[in-house]
Amino acid sequence: MNTTKLIAAIIVIALIGVPTVSFARARGGGYGGGYSGSSRGYSAPESMGSRGSRTYDQNGAKPIERSVTPKPSGAAPQSAPGSAAPNTQTAPAMQPSFMQRNPLLAGLAAGIAGSYIGNMLFGATESSARTTDTGEHVGETDKAAGASNSIGLLLILMLLGAGAFYYFLRVRRSPTADFSGITRSSALSDTLPAAPSGTTLRTATVDAEVTSADKTAFQQLLIDIQTAWSKQDLADLRRCVTPEMLAYFSTALAEQTSLEIANHVEDVVLLRADVKETWTEDATHYATIGLYWSARDYTVSLTKRRGKPGYLVEGSEETPTESNEVWTFMRYQNGKWLLSAIQQ
Repeated sequence: MNTTKLIAAIIVIALIGVPTVSFARARGGGYGGGYSGSSRGYSAPESMGSRGSRTYDQNGAKPIERSVTPKPSGAAPQSAPGSAAPNTQTAPAMQPSFMQRNPLLAGLAAGIAGSYIGNMLFGATESSARTTDTGEHVGETDKAAGASNSIGLLLILMLLGAGAFYYFLRVRRSPTADFSGITRSSALSDTLPAAPSGTTLRTATVDAEVTSADKTAFQQLLIDIQTAWSKQDLADLRRCVTPEMLAYFSTALAEQTSLEIANHVEDVVLLRADVKETWTEDATHYATIGLYWSARDYTVSLTKRRGKPGYLVEGSEETPTESNEVWTFMRYQNGKWLLSAIQQ
């Protein structure tokens, strides 16, 4: 009798414990400056703006840090030059167990095990209880136990037959494909992987050329923007930059006002302009230019008089300094060029 109960307990623990461990592994995935760029004055500490679909591309300058263009969620983090790329191989997902993939078969197995356990526990207990009484009822008890065993065996055979029939229907028969309601475009789109949320799709670009007139426009924009910046004139800035860049300039000027200082970038002379990239996206043209210029870049206090101690905060009112930045300009169709990004 004790041996029968021990076997039944082992079967129960096996039926409960094995699916639980398998489920845990499946869920857990396994064990275990003005905007002058100089070092003086009120200089912008960040690279900002938008470069269309190339906003976050590496182009030799400081990567864009502030932009209204959504950053692709799947973009790899920036690594230091010369450093080895870390191995970020993703561990394969755990496959569900056979019992998880076939819940009906699991239920049939549990039913068979339950019938067998019940027959061992209750049948054996009843037989033992009756045989301890007077011997005159032992024969009837054996007959009842035999009938119970026959019924249990028949039930087990029926459950096994049902399980085999279900397995034949579920596994052996391949479902017929249903092509109703599928068009050519939907069929092609269904084969493409879904783009991650927040990812900006790359727009097709076409290389373009920069003319001498364009270079003259870039030079004039450099002078006009620095002049408007020095005068803290947002109206003039609005005519030279995109709305996004105007917001950055406006914020920086507000910070200067709060600190009661003013940065001036005057007598701007363009020394060299290097064309780094030119491209077209739909009807929008972009040009990324490396600009090198000299200017008198200095910051003064708005609460001090000229010549008084503390009036000159940084820089020199007389000595020009050289600066360089990478500016990206954009225009719609053949319209006016506007500043759309600055990279330090």
